[in-house]
Amino acid sequence: MTVLLIALVVVLAVALAVLGVRHVTVARRQPAKAPASKTRRILFPFVASALSTRALDAALRLARAEEAILMPVFLARVPLHLPLDAPLPRQAGIAIPLQEAIEQRAARFGIDVDARIERGRSYRHALRRTFATERFERIVMAAATRDNPGFQPDDVAWLLANAPGEIVVLRPGDEDELLQSTPIPRTGGAERHEGGRRDSGRERAVVGASVS
Repeated sequence: MTVLLIALVVVLAVALAVLGVRHVTVARRQPAKAPASKTRRILFPFVASALSTRALDAALRLARAEEAILMPVFLARVPLHLPLDAPLPRQAGIAIPLQEAIEQRAARFGIDVDARIERGRSYRHALRRTFATERFERIVMAAATRDNPGFQPDDVAWLLANAPGEIVVLRPGDEDELLQSTPIPRTGGAERHEGGRRDSGRERAVVGASVS
């Protein structure tokens, strides 16, 4: 009887060992889970003191469908006689209120916004700098028309030839409404900026903190 019990225990121990080895082997053969995908980002470059609400709403609807973050980027042109990192109070005074208006509109769609101001010697230079430093999967941009600000045909062609990712270009119709910027008021000061006029210390502080 004792011999039978010992034999039974040995058989059970061997069976458990075999099952354990098979479990480890199967676990090792299973592929590792793919890492969670990063949140998608949609680049929305714009220029001037107003932009197409139709183009912006198209970008917001796309961001909502893809659960993406909207990244509006104001492109600031820096004159050649100024350093590339020089304060640009006039352009910042246009860009910052417009970015705030974009964020308010995006909030109605439930879209997160990561706004930027990118500088360059030209719009294309500013775009190149954006491509080099920012991650995004898609670009949505507005083409210029007679009554709407946006990118000119040669800039659109350049973007199609040089930009990474998917590109959506919208040409607004005559019935399009513009999202206007309310420039930051000027109160006078002692510093000159890109146009030779004088700017207040408050503007310089805002520009120094906001323009990248």
